[in-house]
Formats: sequence, C-alpha cells, structure tokens
Amino acid sequence: LRKEFSSEVESAVAAVMGLSATSSCGPADLTSLFQIASHEAKKSRAQNRIFRVILIYCRSSAKPHHQWPINRKLFTLDVIYLHDKPGPDNCPQEVYDALVESLEHVSEYEGYIHESGQGLARVLYRHMCVLLSHPQQRCPQEYVDIPKSLTKKLPASETMPCDDSVPVSSQ
Repeated sequence: LRKEFSSEVESAVAAVMGLSATSSCGPADLTSLFQIASHEAKKSRAQNRIFRVILIYCRSSAKPHHQWPINRKLFTLDVIYLHDKPGPDNCPQEVYDALVESLEHVSEYEGYIHESGQGLARVLYRHMCVLLSHPQQRCPQEYVDIPKSLTKKLPASETMPCDDSVPVSSQ
C-alpha cells in the first residue's frame, strides 16, 4: 500500500479498510517490501523521523522468506498475522516462527507481532491500536499487558476501603 504519509487517524482507518486480498498469490518473498521500506526509511531519517512498516499477513499456508542483510536495520517491522486453524494445507506455527525471525532480523526498534486464528475485525482493531505506539517508547513485547479487558474488576480485597464510622447527615 503506497500512500503519502500522514498522522491523521482517518487516513490510517481508510487504508486498513481499503485492504483486500488478491485472487492469486505467488511465493511469500518479503525482500521487495524490505527494499521499499529501507528506501523510505532513509528519506525519513533525513527528516529526523522513524519509519515503520505494519505487515498484515494472512497466508497460513505460505511461509514467508527474504534475502536481507543482518546489519541493515533501518526501520521497525510490526506484524499482524491472521491465520486459519492448523490443517493439512496450512502450517500457522511455522509461518508465525518465520514472521518472528523476519521481524527480529530487520527491526531497528522493538517490533511487535500479534496473531489471531479468529480473523475478527475487533481483533485486528485491538492489535492495530497497540502497534500505533511509538517504536522508541516500547518495552519488549513479552512485557506488554495491553490492551486490558474493560470488564476486568479488582478483587474485593483491593477495592476502596469503606469507613463505616463517617457520619451522614440527612437534611
């Protein structure tokens, strides 16, 4: 997806909503994506900006590969991996492992990977919200405990103490 860069939320929403799958897919070679990202990252650095790529990967039957130098980390790669359940025609765990390897191989800052076998729109939305955090302000992904469920409640022992001796006036 090639668009002019913008910090406007509507632009990001429109870009994600405009994504569609093509009917035929060749090999899952990420090299050209990394070449374009590297080129754009160099232009971003000249403007004192950080460049990020968010890859939405939906091919649980095609393990991605790339030809990329280990010492060329110019951008941050984040991945959302939406996959089918394991079966005879797909291998979601092998694909996930290859995506993690790619992320670690090319990311300048902490890159995140989120996966879901459910393919729900709200899962995609939740993961996108996490990925939009600034790459330099990220902790390692294994320490991320967000997003938290809104229905999560504190145990009774951690609730606000109640002082029964406070006088209440009834006027």
